[in-house]
This record gives sequence, structure tokens and C-alpha cells, in this order.
Amino acid sequence: MNRHLGVLGVGGVGGYFGAKLCRAKGEVQKIYFLARGAHLQAIQTNGLTVKTASEGELTCRPDGASDDKNDFPEFDFCLVTVKGYDLAETLSGIKEKISPHTVLLPLLNGIYIDDRVREIIPQARVLPGCAYISSHIEQPGLVVQTGGACSIVFGRDPRHPDFYPEEILSLFDAAGITYQFVEDPTPAIWEKYAFIAPFSLVTARFNKPIGEVIASPELSRYVEGIMREIISLATKKGIHLPENIMENIFEKARNFPPDTRTSFQNDYSSAGRRDERETFGGTLIQLCAEHGIPCETTRKIYQELNQINPV
Repeated sequence: MNRHLGVLGVGGVGGYFGAKLCRAKGEVQKIYFLARGAHLQAIQTNGLTVKTASEGELTCRPDGASDDKNDFPEFDFCLVTVKGYDLAETLSGIKEKISPHTVLLPLLNGIYIDDRVREIIPQARVLPGCAYISSHIEQPGLVVQTGGACSIVFGRDPRHPDFYPEEILSLFDAAGITYQFVEDPTPAIWEKYAFIAPFSLVTARFNKPIGEVIASPELSRYVEGIMREIISLATKKGIHLPENIMENIFEKARNFPPDTRTSFQNDYSSAGRRDERETFGGTLIQLCAEHGIPCETTRKIYQELNQINPV
């Protein structure tokens, strides 16, 4: 089994899945968390606590937690769970701890994340994937999970199609992590993007939780408009999404607690905090322009977000 496991970024996503992986420590030799600031200090002192909506409270102590690459060994497997704006800096800083045998599973919001990872660390095996979970850092050392399926969808590295991550699947089974391993995760990644990008942009622009956005015909129309632009782009690129994807997404959103705020909404409304407006807005506008896809709804919301809270 993998000897050295890393969780790169211990926020809402990394904290939840990292805590579950710690429960499988009998399957691995060492588990390391890459974190920073007061959150790191709390983990080093008292471990990490994760309060979940349906699984109770999880507590864990990794074998090591640090913001210094020199404190880490060479990794066999890493969950990459930083925000998109931290990806390049994080991977560049940890690059020497990644070998050609290291397997990376990035669970960031957005599309083409695996390509971005390979640009920085071309030697690693990268499994494209995404996570469905609503969770956040409540206070240093404490992550709270409020909604979502708490599951991971991922698939083979297209550059290493013969590699089958049997040991990782066994690790997830031992940790009690819900997952789907599929031959081609691209449709799932785009479906996740068609969910998270519209709701993130609209909840942040109007400072409303998901439940109020769904209940408002006006705000729901904005969500639908951004969804249609993403679906049109996917179709142009030959990515086949379910015919009823919009209905599925709204049904999925209704399963979240009505007062759920998106991660982007929280970041956007916090003074001085970086956010993922480029992941959800800027990137989509650019890709639509490159492929001749109208993108007026996304452009409108993106421009208004920039006017209200300039970068």
C-alpha cells in the first residue's frame, strides 16, 4: 500500500477527506497535511476536527502537518485540494517531493485542472476528478460539512491509460470514502462545473444562500442562463452531458440546506480574501469567446462582481 500520503490543502474539501483517510492509517505508513496559518497551528496542537451533517464528529491527527516542503517525504499519493488560485504556487513548492511514481488526484473546482497540474508537474500520474461536498473551515482546526453527497468521481490518467489505481481504491474503501471510478470522468467534471459555477456566481453577486436563489424566479433565471452557456460550450467541445442536466442540477441544489452559502460567496464577501471568480467567470468567458459561444449572462454577473468588489 502507499507509504506516504499527502493532503495538499486542508480546507473544507481536504479537511473532510483528509480526516477520513486518517481513519485508514493502518493501510498507509504516514499521512501528511499541507496547511498554513492559524489553521495549521491548531492542527499541530490539537489535531483536526470535522463536524459532519450525517456522520457525526471526526477527529484525526496526521503524522505530520506543515507549510514547509522540507518537512515532507517523497509522496506516493496526494489529494490536491487547494483553491485554484493557489494551485501553481502549491505544486511548484512541493514539486521535488513528487516522483514519476506519485499519483495526484486534484479535487479543485473548475475544468481542465488535470492539464494545469501536468504543466507544473509533468512527471506525475494525474487522475482527473471532482468532489461533491459542501464544507468549510469554521475556525482554526475545525471543518464543518453541511451538505453535498460527500463523494469523489475520478478516472484514469489519459497519459497513462494502462495505470489502474487499485491501491487507491482499496485505500478509499478502508477510509469509508464514497467514490466512483470511471473510465472517462470528463462528463462528470463538466456536470459539476455546470452546477458550481452558476450557483457560485449568483449567490456571491446577490449575497443570497442557495435556497433563496432557487426560490427566486429572477435569480434562478441567471443560474439557468450561465448553465446554458456552459452546456453550449461542452457541446461545442464534444462533451456529452445528460439531456436533463439542468433539472438534475436544480434537484441536487434543493438537497442542500436552504441557508447554504457557496465557498466562493464566503470568500468574495470577506475583505482581503482571494476568490475563484476567474475559475467560475473569467475562464468561462474566455473559453466561450474562443469557441464562438455567446456568454452574455456570465459576462454580466462577472462584470458586476468586479464592479462591486474589484480584484
